[in-house]
Amino acid sequence: MNTSEQLFSNLKTAPIIAILRGVTPDKILEVGDLLVSAGVKVIEVPLNSPEAFLSIETLRGHLSPDITVGAGTVLTVGDVEKIAKAGAEICISPNLDLEVVSAAQKLGLIPIPGVATSSEFFEAYKHGVRTMKLFPFSNLGVPFMKALQSVSPRDAHLIPVGGVSVEDTFELVQSGALAVGIGNSLYDPKISNDEFIERCSSTKKVIARFA
Repeated sequence: MNTSEQLFSNLKTAPIIAILRGVTPDKILEVGDLLVSAGVKVIEVPLNSPEAFLSIETLRGHLSPDITVGAGTVLTVGDVEKIAKAGAEICISPNLDLEVVSAAQKLGLIPIPGVATSSEFFEAYKHGVRTMKLFPFSNLGVPFMKALQSVSPRDAHLIPVGGVSVEDTFELVQSGALAVGIGNSLYDPKISNDEFIERCSSTKKVIARFA
């Protein structure tokens, strides 16, 4: 499978992107292994985390090739070049920056820009983007997602991010989302290891519904 096929296969069977904001290189392997054991198949390291490029490189070198590793909060072309070098396969941004999109495409990464309006959605689609992050979803909501889907091409896919919890996953996928991106309600560097293990256990039960 190529990178795109692997991503879609992973999200079809486990429609959660784990967003590890604040993760550090010394914790990344333990966190990654716990998430994979819970059934998570797509992991994002936001670039505003400490030594994010090292964490991406470490995680990519450790996990099985069928697990998708990506970078989040990618804001510049320079960032795209660095995450590609670190081994990231997806390039996730909070906004739509066509220079970032183009740089990701040229380097063989899948761009997943953030969109919050129909205009941004169709501009991204026009430039070859087929998977978009609805952000911040806490402000946009399911009615907006459904309205956008009613006019969007069939090969366009939406991922709600922002204010989304593991418990929301099934409902949002049933409503048409490809997957959901989940941040500190799943991983938070401030919580104990026991609490994170408990959250992974809950995540495993949710993912099992899609098996």
